[in-house]
Amino acid sequence: MESPAQTRRSFLLGLTALAATSARAQPPANNRKILTFSKPFQNVGFEKTADLLKEAGFDGLECPVRPKGQILPERVEEDLPKLVEALRSRGLTLGIVTTDITSPTPLAEKVLRTAKALGTTLYRTGYLHYDLSAPIAPQLARFKGQLAELAALNRKIGIQGGLQNHSGSQFFGAPVWDLREALEGVSPAELGILFDIGHATVEGGMSWPLEARLAYPHFAGVYVKDFHWGPKGDGRKPVWGPLGTGKIQPEFFKWLAATGFQGPISLHCEYLPGASREDVQQMRKDLATLRAWL
Repeated sequence: MESPAQTRRSFLLGLTALAATSARAQPPANNRKILTFSKPFQNVGFEKTADLLKEAGFDGLECPVRPKGQILPERVEEDLPKLVEALRSRGLTLGIVTTDITSPTPLAEKVLRTAKALGTTLYRTGYLHYDLSAPIAPQLARFKGQLAELAALNRKIGIQGGLQNHSGSQFFGAPVWDLREALEGVSPAELGILFDIGHATVEGGMSWPLEARLAYPHFAGVYVKDFHWGPKGDGRKPVWGPLGTGKIQPEFFKWLAATGFQGPISLHCEYLPGASREDVQQMRKDLATLRAWL
Protein backbone atom coordinates (compact mmCIF):
# COMPACT_ATOMS: atom_id res chain seq x y z
CA MET A 1 0.00 0.00 0.00
CA GLU A 2 1.39 3.43 -0.95
CA SER A 3 2.09 6.04 1.72
CA PRO A 4 0.40 9.46 1.37
CA ALA A 5 3.66 10.87 -0.02
CA GLN A 6 3.88 8.03 -2.57
CA THR A 7 0.25 8.52 -3.55
CA ARG A 8 0.82 12.25 -4.08
CA ARG A 9 3.96 11.49 -6.12
CA SER A 10 2.06 8.98 -8.31
CA PHE A 11 -0.73 11.50 -8.84
CA LEU A 12 1.71 14.23 -9.91
CA LEU A 13 3.54 11.84 -12.24
CA GLY A 14 0.21 10.92 -13.78
CA LEU A 15 -0.63 14.57 -14.38
CA THR A 16 2.79 15.13 -15.94
CA ALA A 17 2.31 12.17 -18.28
CA LEU A 18 -1.18 13.35 -19.21
CA ALA A 19 0.10 16.85 -19.96
CA ALA A 20 2.90 15.46 -22.12
CA THR A 21 0.44 13.28 -24.02
CA SER A 22 -1.89 16.23 -24.58
CA ALA A 23 1.00 18.40 -25.78
CA ARG A 24 1.97 15.74 -28.31
CA ALA A 25 -1.65 15.42 -29.43
CA GLN A 26 -1.95 19.15 -30.16
CA PRO A 27 -0.13 20.28 -33.32
CA PRO A 28 2.04 23.38 -33.02
CA ALA A 29 0.44 26.68 -33.96
CA ASN A 30 0.82 27.35 -37.68
CA ASN A 31 0.65 30.95 -38.85
CA ARG A 32 1.71 30.12 -42.39
CA LYS A 33 -0.50 31.59 -45.10
CA ILE A 34 -1.05 29.97 -48.48
CA LEU A 35 -1.55 32.63 -51.13
CA THR A 36 -2.09 32.66 -54.85
CA PHE A 37 -0.75 35.08 -57.47
CA SER A 38 -3.52 37.09 -59.14
CA LYS A 39 -1.70 37.61 -62.45
CA PRO A 40 -3.98 35.21 -64.43
CA PHE A 41 -7.16 36.94 -63.22
CA GLN A 42 -5.92 40.45 -62.42
CA ASN A 43 -8.48 42.16 -64.65
CA VAL A 44 -11.66 40.91 -62.94
CA GLY A 45 -11.84 43.68 -60.32
CA PHE A 46 -11.07 43.76 -56.61
CA GLU A 47 -14.37 42.35 -55.33
CA LYS A 48 -14.41 39.42 -57.72
CA THR A 49 -10.73 38.75 -56.99
CA ALA A 50 -11.58 38.44 -53.30
CA ASP A 51 -14.61 36.24 -54.05
CA LEU A 52 -12.49 33.96 -56.23
CA LEU A 53 -9.84 33.53 -53.54
CA LYS A 54 -12.47 32.77 -50.93
CA GLU A 55 -14.17 30.19 -53.13
CA ALA A 56 -10.89 28.52 -54.04
CA GLY A 57 -9.89 28.24 -50.38
CA PHE A 58 -6.75 30.39 -50.20
CA ASP A 59 -5.69 32.41 -47.16
CA GLY A 60 -4.77 35.47 -49.15
CA LEU A 61 -3.33 37.10 -52.24
CA GLU A 62 -0.07 37.96 -53.95
CA CYS A 63 -0.88 41.04 -56.01
CA PRO A 64 1.16 42.60 -58.85
CA VAL A 65 1.65 46.33 -58.28
CA ARG A 66 3.68 47.15 -61.36
CA PRO A 67 3.21 48.33 -64.94
CA LYS A 68 0.45 46.23 -66.56
CA GLY A 69 -0.28 44.71 -63.13
CA GLN A 70 -3.51 44.53 -61.17
CA ILE A 71 -2.60 47.88 -59.63
CA LEU A 72 -0.45 50.50 -61.33
CA PRO A 73 2.35 51.87 -59.12
CA GLU A 74 1.21 55.44 -59.78
CA ARG A 75 -2.23 54.60 -58.37
CA VAL A 76 -1.10 52.56 -55.38
CA GLU A 77 -2.37 55.06 -52.80
CA GLU A 78 -5.83 55.12 -54.39
CA ASP A 79 -6.30 51.47 -55.40
CA LEU A 80 -4.38 49.28 -52.97
CA PRO A 81 -6.61 50.23 -49.99
CA LYS A 82 -9.67 49.18 -52.02
CA LEU A 83 -8.18 45.76 -52.73
CA VAL A 84 -7.12 45.27 -49.10
CA GLU A 85 -10.62 46.17 -47.90
CA ALA A 86 -12.20 43.69 -50.33
CA LEU A 87 -9.89 40.98 -49.03
CA ARG A 88 -10.33 41.80 -45.34
CA SER A 89 -14.11 41.81 -45.61
CA ARG A 90 -13.82 38.14 -46.59
CA GLY A 91 -11.25 37.21 -43.97
CA LEU A 92 -8.33 37.24 -46.42
CA THR A 93 -4.94 38.96 -46.39
CA LEU A 94 -2.68 40.70 -48.88
CA GLY A 95 0.44 38.66 -48.16
CA ILE A 96 2.85 39.76 -50.90
CA VAL A 97 3.01 42.78 -53.20
CA THR A 98 4.84 41.99 -56.44
CA THR A 99 6.70 44.95 -57.91
CA ASP A 100 9.32 45.92 -60.47
CA ILE A 101 11.41 47.67 -57.80
CA THR A 102 15.16 47.11 -58.14
CA SER A 103 16.53 50.33 -56.62
CA PRO A 104 15.39 53.18 -54.36
CA THR A 105 13.23 55.73 -56.19
CA PRO A 106 10.47 58.09 -55.02
CA LEU A 107 7.83 55.88 -56.70
CA ALA A 108 9.31 52.74 -55.14
CA GLU A 109 9.19 54.37 -51.72
CA LYS A 110 5.56 55.38 -52.24
CA VAL A 111 4.58 51.82 -53.19
CA LEU A 112 6.39 50.28 -50.23
CA ARG A 113 5.16 52.80 -47.66
CA THR A 114 1.58 52.31 -48.84
CA ALA A 115 1.85 48.53 -48.62
CA LYS A 116 3.39 48.74 -45.14
CA ALA A 117 0.70 51.14 -43.92
CA LEU A 118 -1.94 48.64 -45.05
CA GLY A 119 -0.31 45.80 -43.14
CA THR A 120 1.64 44.07 -45.91
CA THR A 121 5.23 43.54 -44.82
CA LEU A 122 6.66 41.56 -47.76
CA TYR A 123 7.14 42.50 -51.39
CA ARG A 124 8.77 40.88 -54.39
CA THR A 125 11.46 42.90 -56.13
CA GLY A 126 11.85 43.33 -59.85
CA TYR A 127 14.32 41.26 -61.87
CA LEU A 128 17.96 41.95 -62.63
CA HIS A 129 19.49 40.62 -65.84
CA TYR A 130 22.98 39.63 -66.89
CA ASP A 131 24.59 40.83 -70.09
CA LEU A 132 26.00 37.60 -71.55
CA SER A 133 28.34 39.54 -73.80
CA ALA A 134 30.22 40.89 -70.77
CA PRO A 135 32.08 39.20 -67.87
CA ILE A 136 29.70 37.92 -65.21
CA ALA A 137 31.72 38.55 -62.02
CA PRO A 138 31.76 42.38 -62.29
CA GLN A 139 28.01 42.35 -62.94
CA LEU A 140 27.45 40.24 -59.84
CA ALA A 141 29.47 42.74 -57.81
CA ARG A 142 27.33 45.56 -59.18
CA PHE A 143 24.12 43.70 -58.30
CA LYS A 144 25.41 43.19 -54.76
CA GLY A 145 25.88 46.93 -54.32
CA GLN A 146 22.48 47.66 -55.80
CA LEU A 147 20.79 45.20 -53.45
CA ALA A 148 22.56 46.72 -50.45
CA GLU A 149 20.99 50.08 -51.34
CA LEU A 150 17.57 48.43 -51.66
CA ALA A 151 18.00 46.70 -48.31
CA ALA A 152 18.75 50.08 -46.73
CA LEU A 153 15.46 51.45 -48.10
CA ASN A 154 13.60 48.44 -46.74
CA ARG A 155 15.19 48.96 -43.33
CA LYS A 156 14.12 52.60 -43.32
CA ILE A 157 10.52 51.73 -44.19
CA GLY A 158 10.33 48.57 -42.07
CA ILE A 159 9.40 46.19 -44.87
CA GLN A 160 11.01 43.01 -46.21
CA GLY A 161 11.94 42.52 -49.86
CA GLY A 162 12.24 39.16 -51.56
CA LEU A 163 14.08 38.16 -54.73
CA GLN A 164 12.64 35.34 -56.83
CA ASN A 165 14.97 32.82 -58.49
CA HIS A 166 13.55 32.89 -62.02
CA SER A 167 14.81 30.45 -64.65
CA GLY A 168 16.46 31.75 -67.79
CA SER A 169 19.93 32.32 -69.19
CA GLN A 170 19.99 36.05 -68.38
CA PHE A 171 18.19 36.09 -65.02
CA PHE A 172 20.22 37.03 -61.98
CA GLY A 173 19.29 34.41 -59.37
CA ALA A 174 18.49 31.61 -61.81
CA PRO A 175 21.31 29.35 -60.51
CA VAL A 176 20.52 30.46 -56.88
CA TRP A 177 24.18 30.47 -55.78
CA ASP A 178 24.64 33.97 -57.24
CA LEU A 179 21.59 35.20 -55.36
CA ARG A 180 22.93 33.79 -52.12
CA GLU A 181 26.37 35.33 -52.76
CA ALA A 182 24.93 38.77 -53.48
CA LEU A 183 22.94 38.66 -50.23
CA GLU A 184 25.98 37.82 -48.09
CA GLY A 185 25.98 40.23 -45.16
CA VAL A 186 22.42 41.45 -45.83
CA SER A 187 19.84 40.77 -43.14
CA PRO A 188 17.08 38.44 -44.41
CA ALA A 189 14.65 40.65 -42.50
CA GLU A 190 15.47 43.41 -44.99
CA LEU A 191 16.02 41.44 -48.19
CA GLY A 192 15.57 37.70 -48.58
CA ILE A 193 14.73 35.04 -51.14
CA LEU A 194 11.31 34.04 -52.44
CA PHE A 195 12.40 30.53 -53.29
CA ASP A 196 10.65 29.19 -56.39
CA ILE A 197 10.86 25.41 -56.42
CA GLY A 198 9.46 25.30 -59.97
CA HIS A 199 12.15 27.53 -61.44
CA ALA A 200 14.80 25.88 -59.24
CA THR A 201 13.85 22.50 -60.70
CA VAL A 202 13.89 23.88 -64.25
CA GLU A 203 17.45 25.11 -63.72
CA GLY A 204 18.79 22.53 -61.27
CA GLY A 205 16.98 19.34 -62.26
CA MET A 206 17.97 16.86 -59.60
CA SER A 207 20.12 19.33 -57.64
CA TRP A 208 17.19 21.29 -56.18
CA PRO A 209 17.95 19.94 -52.66
CA LEU A 210 21.28 21.75 -52.83
CA GLU A 211 19.77 25.01 -54.05
CA ALA A 212 17.00 24.85 -51.45
CA ARG A 213 19.41 24.33 -48.57
CA LEU A 214 21.75 27.00 -49.86
CA ALA A 215 18.95 29.55 -50.00
CA TYR A 216 17.07 28.48 -46.87
CA PRO A 217 18.77 30.86 -44.37
CA HIS A 218 17.43 33.71 -46.51
CA PHE A 219 13.92 32.36 -47.17
CA ALA A 220 11.29 35.12 -47.07
CA GLY A 221 8.67 32.96 -48.77
CA VAL A 222 8.18 30.03 -51.12
CA TYR A 223 6.73 29.97 -54.63
CA VAL A 224 5.11 26.83 -56.01
CA LYS A 225 4.42 25.85 -59.61
CA ASP A 226 4.79 22.64 -61.65
CA PHE A 227 5.95 21.98 -65.20
CA HIS A 228 6.88 19.42 -67.80
CA TRP A 229 9.19 19.67 -70.81
CA GLY A 230 7.58 20.42 -74.17
CA PRO A 231 5.69 19.95 -76.39
CA LYS A 232 6.21 23.59 -77.36
CA GLY A 233 8.94 24.21 -79.92
CA ASP A 234 11.78 21.76 -79.58
CA GLY A 235 10.57 20.35 -76.25
CA ARG A 236 13.35 22.05 -74.28
CA LYS A 237 11.21 24.75 -72.69
CA PRO A 238 9.16 24.34 -69.51
CA VAL A 239 5.39 24.20 -69.91
CA TRP A 240 3.61 25.08 -66.66
CA GLY A 241 0.66 22.96 -65.58
CA PRO A 242 -1.35 21.49 -62.67
CA LEU A 243 0.53 20.77 -59.47
CA GLY A 244 1.41 17.10 -59.13
CA THR A 245 1.46 16.35 -62.87
CA GLY A 246 4.99 17.46 -63.67
CA LYS A 247 8.57 17.48 -62.43
CA ILE A 248 8.21 19.05 -58.98
CA GLN A 249 9.08 16.57 -56.24
CA PRO A 250 6.87 16.16 -53.14
CA GLU A 251 10.06 15.57 -51.17
CA PHE A 252 10.72 19.32 -51.27
CA PHE A 253 7.58 19.95 -49.26
CA LYS A 254 8.38 17.23 -46.74
CA TRP A 255 11.76 18.89 -46.23
CA LEU A 256 10.13 22.33 -46.00
CA ALA A 257 7.66 21.11 -43.37
CA ALA A 258 10.50 19.52 -41.41
CA THR A 259 12.37 22.86 -41.28
CA GLY A 260 9.46 24.46 -39.45
CA PHE A 261 9.31 27.28 -42.01
CA GLN A 262 6.31 29.49 -41.25
CA GLY A 263 6.57 32.11 -43.98
CA PRO A 264 4.04 32.60 -46.77
CA ILE A 265 3.71 30.09 -49.60
CA SER A 266 2.35 31.41 -52.90
CA LEU A 267 0.85 28.94 -55.36
CA HIS A 268 1.22 30.21 -58.93
CA CYS A 269 -1.47 28.98 -61.34
CA GLU A 270 -0.36 31.03 -64.33
CA TYR A 271 -1.06 28.16 -66.71
CA LEU A 272 -4.79 28.83 -66.24
CA PRO A 273 -6.36 31.27 -68.72
CA GLY A 274 -8.42 33.30 -66.26
CA ALA A 275 -11.16 33.06 -63.66
CA SER A 276 -13.79 30.76 -65.12
CA ARG A 277 -15.65 28.18 -63.04
CA GLU A 278 -13.34 25.50 -64.41
CA ASP A 279 -10.27 27.56 -63.53
CA VAL A 280 -11.44 28.01 -59.95
CA GLN A 281 -12.03 24.27 -59.60
CA GLN A 282 -8.53 23.56 -60.90
CA MET A 283 -7.07 26.05 -58.44
CA ARG A 284 -8.88 24.17 -55.66
CA LYS A 285 -7.30 20.92 -56.87
CA ASP A 286 -3.83 22.44 -56.95
CA LEU A 287 -4.34 23.85 -53.47
CA ALA A 288 -5.48 20.47 -52.15
CA THR A 289 -2.36 18.85 -53.62
CA LEU A 290 -0.14 21.47 -52.00
CA ARG A 291 -1.78 21.08 -48.59
CA ALA A 292 -1.42 17.30 -48.80
CA TRP A 293 2.28 17.58 -49.69
CA LEU A 294 2.84 19.91 -46.75
